[in-house]
Amino acid sequence: MTNRIKQIASRNKGFSLVELLVVIVVLGIVLYFAFPNIVQMRSDSEDSLARARAEMLNLAVAGYFQAVGDRATARANWAAAGSDDARYANLLRPYIAFPSASLSAFMPSSDYTVVFDPTDPLLNKAELYGPNGAISY
Repeated sequence: MTNRIKQIASRNKGFSLVELLVVIVVLGIVLYFAFPNIVQMRSDSEDSLARARAEMLNLAVAGYFQAVGDRATARANWAAAGSDDARYANLLRPYIAFPSASLSAFMPSSDYTVVFDPTDPLLNKAELYGPNGAISY
């Protein structure tokens, strides 16, 4: 009797093809519903990070203008810097904790850009643009 049980048990090792197919189908259904949510969460987190970094840049602008002391001198330095990348590298980096080497590297991805007001950045916040256009913050 025990030999017969051992023979049956030795033949039924592993899973049948139907069981494997059922598992694959169930996993496919779960991924079908979960994947779009994961992609949306990533997009939302990048937007949130871009907003936070834009606010950090606005605080760095305020810190720079306060450190210079004379608003006319700070505005002249701001205008003389020319591009937003030059303003970031030469004027704002000292006022940011853990700054990146460039403004584009500071943003979450290359899809996000920040544009500073060339005349008076204290009166107007930096404009933030993402993959779907302007982002208000």
